Order: sequence, then C-alpha cells, then structure tokens
Amino acid sequence: MAGICSYGGYVPRYRLNRGIIFGAMGWMNAANIANARGEKAVASFDEDSITMAVAAGIDALRGIDPSQVEGVYLASTTLPYKERLNAGIVSCALGMEDQVRAADFTGGLKAGTTALLTALEGVESKRVNKLLVTAADCRLGKPASPQEMIFGDAAAALLVGSEKVIAEFKDSYSVTYDFGDHFRGAQSKFDNQWEDRWIRDLGIDQFIPEVVNGLLQKTGLKMADFANVIYPIHYPAARKKLAKVLGIAPEAEQTNLQAEVGESGVAHSLVMLVHALEDAKPGDKILVVSYGSGCDALCFEVTEEIEKMRDGRGISAALANRAELDNYTKFLVWRNILPAEFGKRGEEDSWTRFSAMWRVRKMLLGLYGGKCSKCGTAQIPAQDICVNPECEAVGTLEPYRFSDKLGHIASFTGDNLAASLDPPAIYGQVEFEGGGKYMFDFTDCALDELSPGMPVTMSFRRKYYDEKRDISGYFWKAVPVKEVK
Repeated sequence: MAGICSYGGYVPRYRLNRGIIFGAMGWMNAANIANARGEKAVASFDEDSITMAVAAGIDALRGIDPSQVEGVYLASTTLPYKERLNAGIVSCALGMEDQVRAADFTGGLKAGTTALLTALEGVESKRVNKLLVTAADCRLGKPASPQEMIFGDAAAALLVGSEKVIAEFKDSYSVTYDFGDHFRGAQSKFDNQWEDRWIRDLGIDQFIPEVVNGLLQKTGLKMADFANVIYPIHYPAARKKLAKVLGIAPEAEQTNLQAEVGESGVAHSLVMLVHALEDAKPGDKILVVSYGSGCDALCFEVTEEIEKMRDGRGISAALANRAELDNYTKFLVWRNILPAEFGKRGEEDSWTRFSAMWRVRKMLLGLYGGKCSKCGTAQIPAQDICVNPECEAVGTLEPYRFSDKLGHIASFTGDNLAASLDPPAIYGQVEFEGGGKYMFDFTDCALDELSPGMPVTMSFRRKYYDEKRDISGYFWKAVPVKEVK
C-alpha cells in the first residue's frame, strides 16, 4: 500500500507580534486591526524556501538513510531560482545520492498537495519506492496590507513509500480553475489579491465543497467518518460557514495555526497535516484539502505504525522553539523592503564561481568531509593525506557526512565590523563528536548566549545573496542547542 511513512515540519524560530506591525503601519490601513491578533512566524535573514524545506526534510528523515530515498519534490511559490533546480539543491543538502529524481512544483497554492499526489501515484505504480515531498513558502505582503499580517513562513516534509506506512493513502479528488484570487507576476515581489468577498463567495464557498463532495461521493465516505479535517482557510467567518455547510464536527476541525504561524502558502495544508499526524491514532481517517487555483482533496487512514513516530518530530517542537522578533524594521531590512547601509564592507562583490562550486559541491551543500579508512580519523574538508600525524596515509579518505553530527563550540567571536543583516556577525570553531573541526557562522542566537563547549547542531542556511546577479549561495551554519521548555 502507498502512503506516508514519515513526517517532518519546520517553523522558523522568530515570531513577529502582529500588534507591532499594526503599531508601525496601522496609520495607513486602520482596518488591519482585525488581523492584528497573535503572531506570525518569520524566516530569519539567512532562510528561504530551500533552507526551510531542508530543515523539514531533516526532521522527516530522522533515523532514515537518505541514500535510500529515490527522489525529492519541492513545492513553493517563492523559489529562489526560476532556472536552476531548487529541488536539486535540497536533495544534495539532505545527503541523497546523485542518481535521484527531483522536481519543483510551483505556480499555485495547491502545488504542495499536487506534489504529494504525484509522489503517491509514483509509489503506487511501483516504479519508485520512496520519495520525499517537501513544501515551503516565504510569501510577502506589502507593508500595511492584510497579507503582511496574515502570511507566515513554514515548511513540511512527508516521506512517501509502501513499507511501514503510518497513514495509508485511500483516494483523492481534484478540481483546477484559473481563478485569480492571489497572483504574482514574474517580476513581482509582493502578493496581490482580488476582493476578499469575491474570494470567499466564489472561490472558497464553491470550490472546497465541490472537491470535498466529489471525494465523498467517490469513496462512499461521510464527513462523520473523519477524525481530522484539514482545510487552509484563514478567514474565521468563512471557516465557520464551511464547517457548517460540510458538516464538520468541531472536534474534527484541525487548527489552521493562524495565531501561531500564519498562512504559509503552498506548505500550509501539509503543515496542518503534519501537525495532525503528531496526535493521530490508528484507524483515524484524515481529510486533507488544499486551496489555490482549484483544490485537491486527499483521504488517508492512520495505521498502527504511527505509534513509532512519537519521537518529537513535527510542528509542535518547532512551535515551542521560539524567540520574539521585537523590531519591525529589522523584518523589513531582512526582506530587502527597507534599504539599509552596511558600510564599505557590505559593498564587496559576492561572485559565485559555479565551476569551483561544482568541484566541492558535496562539501558545500551536503557538508561532507572525509574519514580515513586506515585509522578512522574524520576531517573537514577532505584532503588527500590523513591529518592524523601518526597515520598520514595517502588516498584513504572515504566520504563522511558532518551535517548530522553534533558539535561543540571550541571558540567564537562577535564581529561588529563585518557587514551583517543581524549584527554582530558571530562565528567560530566547531569540534564535532567523532572528530573533525571547522569554522562556521552561528545563527539563531545572541552573542551572550554562547559559551565554549556548548553543543550545536548544523543548519542549512543562505550564506550570502548576490543582488547584482540574483544568486543565493548556501552553506551550513551552527545553531546552539537550547533547552525547549
């Protein structure tokens, strides 16, 4: 049987209180007070859809050999590259083999469920055994717009296969409409949308009942059969109306995380699904509905294997790991909405040499070094000669992955002179358990939180952005391990 074998989620650490946004921009649009409750998840300056998809993928592949995964799909409407396979960067960062299938799914907000359906059908055909579906979005609304308040950043990942399935795929039903409720042209930075009432009355009120009733008729199920019903609509009145029209019981309605995260675009239905799977019980039926350029509806039934997933993976742990972003202008600078002066050091030209990057791609994207087959010494970067002075064997290093290894801070410094979007720039030496030492930037932390010996994990982040050539460069950064209460 085809279905979901594992799940992972990611919500960025920083949360921006919507009241702070309204306090800064409410003079422009007083009606936005209606959207000013709660907080939104905000990707850091060094995060984007690719890095968040990698973080969710790492969570989903916990305890699973990535070399056994035969492909990765990435769904997003905010892909950093229009021509360069974004999913190819994700697959390398996750440690997958080169001989995998990879594809980007984009263009509409139901691209996440479409990617999931494509993976499920691929497994059902028995041409592939395991595919990882990732979805992430960092959508932008103009300052003072409702979208700025409503949107939030998040990612989800689902491993699809036919063995040890935790949620068996039963059936699906889809509709596609060229319905321009939200749209963004090729050169547009911000989301545009049509009138709210038109979106609700024609789009939501018609398309979702159509796809749900189509699935119920196709499967012979009733709404009362579902323990969880997922539909990513942020309008409170529209959600209440849909629940009444469709007959969704209050206890079956899955929270849309609007108060904690926000509307996360392509990822939202899958983020809600991951959140639902955390507490799902064997025998539960789950209905997943996406919305955007039509709708997809998918039906799953939870199996006994779900009990093996109670290990802290998913959305809840990410929600607990939070820090307040109490500066609205910092958010604007991070998103390149508000220009800022970085000094002469910020004018350095970041030129990506793709030929050089190709030669060390495994180290840059996958954080691979080497381990001596003769003495067992690990080192990064890999060299022809073993660094162990008592060995110094030549040509004995085998590929060794550091991204999944725990490290400890050997030294660190805060640099107030370096150009940084979150000064001071913090970097230092990290020693890995099992051997190996390298210098990394530190992220998602403050300087006064660090101390020598502190444990760190590795996080795939955007190292730089070359604005002149519109190139994002990626590498791994160190994130201090904090106790989440």
